[in-house]
Amino acid sequence: MTSGSDADRLALAAAGDQHSAADWEKATAAVLRKSGRLTEADPDSKVWDKLTRTTLDGIPVAPIGTADAVTEVAPTGLPGAAPFTRGRLAEKPEIGWDIRPLFSGLAAKALNEAALVDLENGATSLWLRVGAALAPADLEAALKGVFLDLAPVVLDAPEDPVAAAEALVAVLRDSGVTPADGTNLAADPIAAKVRGEGAVNLETLDVVAELAKQAGTLGAVVDATAVHDLGASDAQELGYSLAVGAAYLRRLVAAGHAVDEALAIIEFRYAATAEQFPTIAKFRAARRLWARVAELSGASADASGQRQHAVTSRPMMGKYDPYVNMLRTTVAAFAAGIGGAESVTVLPFDSPLGQPSVLGRRNARNTSSLLISESHLAKVVDPAGGSYAVERLTDDLARAAWAEFGRIEEAGGIVAALDDGSLQGRVDEVVAAREAEIARRKQPLTGISEFPNLAEVLPEREADPDAEEVRRYGASFEALRDEPAQAKVFLATLGPVAAHTARATFASNLFAAGGVGVDVAGATDGVESLVAAYDGQTVVCLAGADKTYAAWGAEAVAALRAAGARHVVLAGKPGGATVAEDLIDDSCAVGVNALEFLTTTREKLA
Repeated sequence: MTSGSDADRLALAAAGDQHSAADWEKATAAVLRKSGRLTEADPDSKVWDKLTRTTLDGIPVAPIGTADAVTEVAPTGLPGAAPFTRGRLAEKPEIGWDIRPLFSGLAAKALNEAALVDLENGATSLWLRVGAALAPADLEAALKGVFLDLAPVVLDAPEDPVAAAEALVAVLRDSGVTPADGTNLAADPIAAKVRGEGAVNLETLDVVAELAKQAGTLGAVVDATAVHDLGASDAQELGYSLAVGAAYLRRLVAAGHAVDEALAIIEFRYAATAEQFPTIAKFRAARRLWARVAELSGASADASGQRQHAVTSRPMMGKYDPYVNMLRTTVAAFAAGIGGAESVTVLPFDSPLGQPSVLGRRNARNTSSLLISESHLAKVVDPAGGSYAVERLTDDLARAAWAEFGRIEEAGGIVAALDDGSLQGRVDEVVAAREAEIARRKQPLTGISEFPNLAEVLPEREADPDAEEVRRYGASFEALRDEPAQAKVFLATLGPVAAHTARATFASNLFAAGGVGVDVAGATDGVESLVAAYDGQTVVCLAGADKTYAAWGAEAVAALRAAGARHVVLAGKPGGATVAEDLIDDSCAVGVNALEFLTTTREKLA
């Protein structure tokens, strides 16, 4: 355009292509009425109630963002400037983000071989777990051939962080090079307590921080995945990280470090989940919150940017159908990168089974490489910035996290909140709420609670002696799958395939999620053919259309009971024109508490 007002020149759509919120409500309401989720009597504006979901922190997530939603959102500033919501750095590094594979449970030789392969094929830093398989004295052998001035090395040594730090500093000194930016001795005594390594010993932080100062490296990490792995919500994870960061900051300043100097040696680690928008918001909110803590601590604005390391969530991964984990971790890595994480660890898809395979490691590092080099996600700083939905979610999450931080501080700080159980109590409440959603499959887990494969043969992997205990979201279903039921359910399919396939498929998948197989009757044309297919199974599940249920469902139940069935389940909701509730023992439909239903079914089969 060469003429017109500034507004005309900046318009992204012609006048005829612009629509109001009321237009969207009307179009969306029509779809929901067609699907039965709205009635003709419901106002169009009810679509917001129907489509808005609420996170475990009680934060509403609207279906679309609107300008009205961000009228009270705090200013986000510019990338590279306080409050750093939009990123610690003003420009993206040339590498995009640091690709940081984790090496756990490997002895020095095997670790060295795997690390060199990863570094030669896209990885840009190394995260080493020092523990049962790798002793501090083995670090020199483990890092043989690694260019320590190019590839940052990050330690994870909860059992003896001082010995590991001393060993790495010795390796760095002997190499004669300046450590790569991001190298971290990574003391985190509070996370060690959360993960069950005993009492908090903040003296280790003092020693490691001094070693870091001498070596020119980072010295501490605030690993918020420690509470995420226990089941914490996003706001709880953020609140915990602020409390731990504040505790470390106080300790370092008391030991003689200037505030800016102390801030410069701390890195933060957060979990990235397959919840795309909440994860993007979490990393943005974390930077804003930490900048506020730094400001209140008297730090300079330039020193208050938070250095972030993202790790794809361990709890979200499944042991069964592990290949689905690649989908989960891809979304998580995408969200972490978009959210501004500077380092990203994608856990291999088979890591819940033990030591990852070569394929698992390759796919993990290539996930970031593809997102950076082929999808070009790292070309833009804060690509989600300005999105009404993301800005609102960032603000809401930041406020909820700040409130959690306040609760921890009121308890006397993070150590006191851990000792008195108050933080764990709040996490337990979130775990219970999440479990309820998962049990009802409101939060579906593909391959576990949805579309399970009972015939699956899990790939075998060697054990990881340094693996950390986590509460996987699908643990309750996985426990049922670990001990499959010996007997099967008779799936009494009523009528032709076209009439019963929807409910038969639903029921079969539901039973399989609990390790229960089915014997399917197939196409039937009446009670006689149905009973002919029956082979004495204790539990029977009727699956058919409402019309068929009304025609001969009651007769089918009576005939199957006479033939030996002791527990009759109806696929669908009983009553009305289908099968009377007093004729059956149980029913299954969308929204059923699957765990309770499956537990009962297995008891009846036994």
